[in-house]
Amino acid sequence: MKALFALAAQSAWNRRFVLSLVMLSIALSTLLLLGIERLRSDVRESFSQSVSGADLIVGARTGPVQLLLYSVFRIGNATHNIRWSSVETLAKHPAVDWVIPISLGDSHRGYAVVATSGNYFQHFSYGERQPLRLAQGRPFEAVFDVVLGAEVAQTLGYRLGERIVLSHGDGALVGNDHADKPFTVVGVLAATGTPVDRSVHISLAGMEAIHLDWLAGAPLPGMAFSAEQALQHDLTPKQVSAVLVGLKQRTAVFSVQRWVAGYQAEPLLAVLPGVVLDELWGLVGIGERGLLAVSALVSVVSLVGLVAVVLAGLNERRRELAILRAVGAGPRHVLALLALEGGLVTLCGVLLGVLTCAVLIWSLGGWVQSHYGLTLRLQWPGAAEWQLLGLLLGAGWLASLLPGWRAYRLALADGLSPRV
Repeated sequence: MKALFALAAQSAWNRRFVLSLVMLSIALSTLLLLGIERLRSDVRESFSQSVSGADLIVGARTGPVQLLLYSVFRIGNATHNIRWSSVETLAKHPAVDWVIPISLGDSHRGYAVVATSGNYFQHFSYGERQPLRLAQGRPFEAVFDVVLGAEVAQTLGYRLGERIVLSHGDGALVGNDHADKPFTVVGVLAATGTPVDRSVHISLAGMEAIHLDWLAGAPLPGMAFSAEQALQHDLTPKQVSAVLVGLKQRTAVFSVQRWVAGYQAEPLLAVLPGVVLDELWGLVGIGERGLLAVSALVSVVSLVGLVAVVLAGLNERRRELAILRAVGAGPRHVLALLALEGGLVTLCGVLLGVLTCAVLIWSLGGWVQSHYGLTLRLQWPGAAEWQLLGLLLGAGWLASLLPGWRAYRLALADGLSPRV
């Protein structure tokens, strides 16, 4: 068996140029298949870690997925808000450690404005429980201070000390600008790769100040407060969009969730971010399976290429195979020889694909994290990935049996007789 294995390796080496192209094709298909599976699992993990420090998200009673999307990913809008008195009651619950109120609805040049409290910079975390860091400046302190996400500052070219104007709603209409109450950039957050990078952060008092002379989404006719006049008013928020909740002990999560569901002052909903994300992934699972199917088809094409190359080379190798038969090699040895060659090429291609995938994750993981918010971890393949690799190797070996069977059927005289 060792002699046959060595013969197969040497035979493949003699045709290394053509087989190296086939091996490269198999490596690329392995990279695609393994990369999509790794991306699929890591994207799920990254999304679940966008608010890794929050045990519950509390909002007005609506769909759990909708609550998660607008409170964490800034997708969509809240149908109803929560009264500030409810936030204060929730913060006083014995099991609650901290709360981060979030008020949404305004924007700045396409980026969402997030009004929140100082707890946001102290307790909000992402990824592997990583806290927010300021790349420049400080958190907001005054009413008209603003802290920018990394992408906002980089894309719009803002620096500390610049003054910006926020817009009501999506800012599509010039008349919806809060031009009379500009904000001053006092800080820029370090890149996180999460929706935080695409957010403009102000205080809850700042959100209240710019809407003193607004009602039902429109400015009040004949009433206008300057920035200085707004500071003279009570800027305690009246309502917020959602609340991120951190508990003293994780074991209390279900009891607090039931308490929120039974809250009498107004209808509220508390969701576990991880559970809702599982529900969300259930909705997009068809797309994931579609990507895996495309990768599987690419792998099949690569294996078909392997079969085609080996079959095409049989005509040139008839004399070689006939000589092997003449010196004592049986038909089964010829079949095993070609099957081993195909298996070796497949194995080398799969190993090259795995190595390339690992190198790409190691070299580009930090860049992908900072720009796209996906935490790619360099780790040993999981059970699903081992299964895919095993299927590739098995399929490659089975594919190589076809040219081996063809060589098995070739007669001895076919290779030794001169062709006319």
